[in-house]
Amino acid sequence: MRHPPAGLPADVDQSQFERVLNNAARLAVVGIGFAVLLTVLQAGQVFLAPVTLAIVVGLMFGPVADRVESWGVPPALSAGVVVLLLLTVIAGFATLFAVPLSEWVARAPLIWEKLQAQLANLKEPLESIGQFQEQLTSVLGTDGAMSVQVEDASTVTGVAMLAPAALAQVAIFLASLYFFVATRDHIRMSVLSMCVTRRMRWRTAHVFRDVELKVSRFLLSVTLINLCVGTAVSIAMWAIGMPSPLLWGAMAAVLNYIPYVGQAIMVTVLIAVGLGTQTELWQILLPVACYAGINFVEGQIFTPHFIGRSLTLNPFIIFLSITFWIWAWGPVGGLVAVPTLLIAQSVIAHALPSKPVAPRKPVRRTRQMSDREELLANAAQAIAEKRQDEESEARKQEREEPPQGTGPTGVEPSTS
Repeated sequence: MRHPPAGLPADVDQSQFERVLNNAARLAVVGIGFAVLLTVLQAGQVFLAPVTLAIVVGLMFGPVADRVESWGVPPALSAGVVVLLLLTVIAGFATLFAVPLSEWVARAPLIWEKLQAQLANLKEPLESIGQFQEQLTSVLGTDGAMSVQVEDASTVTGVAMLAPAALAQVAIFLASLYFFVATRDHIRMSVLSMCVTRRMRWRTAHVFRDVELKVSRFLLSVTLINLCVGTAVSIAMWAIGMPSPLLWGAMAAVLNYIPYVGQAIMVTVLIAVGLGTQTELWQILLPVACYAGINFVEGQIFTPHFIGRSLTLNPFIIFLSITFWIWAWGPVGGLVAVPTLLIAQSVIAHALPSKPVAPRKPVRRTRQMSDREELLANAAQAIAEKRQDEESEARKQEREEPPQGTGPTGVEPSTS
């Protein structure tokens, strides 16, 4: 068996086809693992979703438990205080939702009739769509008309079937939250004890520290911001004469935990309510405009100020995470999407540390230069400096090497 010379890669003796096959095999293993992970996430949704949400909420309430334990309270009792505090918050929001929501449920038939009257204006576009369908059917040569069949199912039966699963998930969430908060220090020590090297223990300890700080700071800051958004929306809806302003404020505060998706749902609900309760176009769009203005101020001023750039993530990555977790776990996935990104960011930052791309001599910024142009210029400067260092190192090695034919050969010269 031939071996490659010293200093060359191990796969240099392989053919191009063999290297392609090896890379394809590795990619196939990664793809199979990812497919198995997706299957496990969806199959274990009943268990994994409430447990993950409990861990995220437990990280949020970790500082509260630490403060309670600093007063001499044992961890088991402080975990119970955290669970009771969370149940109190949920009960408060449920109270805000219950009374106004019951009023809107009672008015639902009248709103539906008004919506039908508003949608009657779309009769002509729908008729044109029907004519296009007939023309398409004649062109394709099929006699059967397209039809949609809706299977009738009892709402009471559906609720009765879903109630046990929902109660089981709530029970799993509360139990997981209690035990995670009560044993979080034991979990940390157990994981650290499995690290065999000092460097691994150091990195793992920093991962725990960053995860707790980032997730708790992010969730507490977002909760404070969402409460302010809910209060502002309630005041704005009350000022423009919108019925049940507390309901819309509470809904805005809850949906604001899910970036992008929550705002889209809130705008859709306000448009539907406006169509069902108002007649003038400006009256229909006024609640949406008020909410959009409050959300714009929150997203551009308050969130960057309170959360800071250190916790700012790429919007595209956030959107992908939200869509993935909502697809996997539904509404619970939307709540844990951003915290899981923060956890993954902390783990990757310490498991695969990277050096920032910064030049020794930063580019001097001019007035016409934007932030993006400054970043690209500094990156180009850093690449140029690295290339110069490599070239100078290569020239230094060439100078240190002896001229060809003058190096030692290991044979003593003859004395004759």
